[in-house]
Amino acid sequence: MENWNGKPYHSFDYMLKERFGEKIYKVALDAGMTCPNRDGTLGSRGCIFCSAGGSGDFAGSRQDSITQQIEKQAASIRQKRGVAKFIAYFQAYTNTYAPVDYLRKIYTEAISHPDIVAISIGTRPDCLGEDILQLLDELNQKKPVWVELGLQTIHETTARYIRRGYPLSCFEQAVSELRKRNLDVIVHTILGLPGESKNDILSTIEYLNHRDIQGIKLQLLHVLKGTDLAEDYLAGKFQVYSMEEYLELVIDCLEHLNPEIVIHRLTGDGPKDLLIAPLWSSAKRTVLNTLHRECKLRHAFQGKQYKPMENKED
Repeated sequence: MENWNGKPYHSFDYMLKERFGEKIYKVALDAGMTCPNRDGTLGSRGCIFCSAGGSGDFAGSRQDSITQQIEKQAASIRQKRGVAKFIAYFQAYTNTYAPVDYLRKIYTEAISHPDIVAISIGTRPDCLGEDILQLLDELNQKKPVWVELGLQTIHETTARYIRRGYPLSCFEQAVSELRKRNLDVIVHTILGLPGESKNDILSTIEYLNHRDIQGIKLQLLHVLKGTDLAEDYLAGKFQVYSMEEYLELVIDCLEHLNPEIVIHRLTGDGPKDLLIAPLWSSAKRTVLNTLHRECKLRHAFQGKQYKPMENKED
């Protein structure tokens, strides 16, 4: 078992301290984007689980400039935590879905801020044209640029149900193009999607183990008000995990996950005014403390059951 500052997994916090030598926090930004799943290109209702805020419910206000959003959030975090440096996280909606000149403007504004050490860009694999890739490559020469891709699952039946809107081959091509430019890739997965078994979820983990990715988010499925997923849930079409069930699953995922992959999230906490289920997930600290305790009791840690292959595939 590797030692990640006493945690049983390769945490994002551990990686940041190793890389930057100090505590770093994210500031979540809303750059005024939309999404091809919302503007009529692919659909108008978004992915089935996505809130009206485009998964950016904790982001700053799009009425403020990027600099204003950074400084307001940084000031608030400093009051509580006393940290000095931050990551600019373009979170709400699809953050490469705009003309490249506009993207250059907002990314440059963020990366030029003296308190920002890196930028992280949440987007879709099908929204990474050559001009955008070139821009990201250019910016990555100045400060680290990380790209967060919403994969959620490798299973096409589930992908159609959640209205993801692109095939797995598109994800693979995006990862290949990003890694050619030495851009770190962080993959979003959702645990608990309707119809998926534990084996289905572990198949997604196994697939990602052998991709050239640097980080992963293991996101608990949240049912939020105003989503089509909420309609299915309230109609009794599926159930959500209890905390015990979820922790059991997460520990299985951790044990099978390549220990080189940095874990950026292990649960998630939906906005309390929107969260329908599971309500226990709002006690994030309790969930993580219980997870750490269970890992200790079971002698579980990231990579315990991981079986490496000789070479990763693109």
